[in-house]
Amino acid sequence: MGFFDAMEISASGMTAQRAQMDVISQNLANVNSIGEDGKAYKRKVAMLESEDAPRFVIPCGGAMGDEIRGASKGGRVKVSGVIEDQQSVRKVYDPGNPQADKQGFVEVSNVSVITEMTNMIQASRAYEANATSIQTAKKMLQTAMDIGKQ
Repeated sequence: MGFFDAMEISASGMTAQRAQMDVISQNLANVNSIGEDGKAYKRKVAMLESEDAPRFVIPCGGAMGDEIRGASKGGRVKVSGVIEDQQSVRKVYDPGNPQADKQGFVEVSNVSVITEMTNMIQASRAYEANATSIQTAKKMLQTAMDIGKQ
């Protein structure tokens, strides 16, 4: 694995965590939202998965030697999609609400502010860790170039 692979892996992690924070922000913004159809907002979840092949090796045709050395093709991550959480929405008894059904129950979002804030902290720390990894790789590359000048 080279310097550019390390940076690319960290950059893909940063992109994925940013997307995850976007979904979390959407969930927090809609914690009390009810749609026009009277249905409560359902929590969304970003699905992350690893990529099959390194993007840098493919355009170079293996010129960097990664395919010859048998380098791992994992490491990079991507957002495969955003799905609705399968946890059911809660029903609250509120007969005075115009959105209430015949029995007086109103659907309430399945978003938990505590869960979302915990997920936001986790995504933020993962983003920061990837940014630090990129900075470290840059410093290592600069040091290697400085050694080469001597």
